[in-house]
Amino acid sequence: MYPTRRLAMPIIKRSSYYNPDYRQGQSLIRARSPYLVKNALTGVALMGFVISIYVYTIKAIKSDDFAEAALPPKKEDILRDTKGSSNTGLRP
Repeated sequence: MYPTRRLAMPIIKRSSYYNPDYRQGQSLIRARSPYLVKNALTGVALMGFVISIYVYTIKAIKSDDFAEAALPPKKEDILRDTKGSSNTGLRP
């Protein structure tokens, strides 16, 4: 059985920049070539910026000892404190 002509037509209209198998045509390659170097340099610059922020953050966190940060009490301390009291809000 052969498909009807209407079903055999492509769903997406083909652009002149792409071949029938949807690969880049020579006209698209020529149209994009002036921007290739600029786009590559911009990508490298953005990647370098992101990596530098990541490295700075890791170094800043390593140098901090977090001594001023208040930590919640350990579970054992809470259980020990509640055994002698009449507060039944916490279960062991």
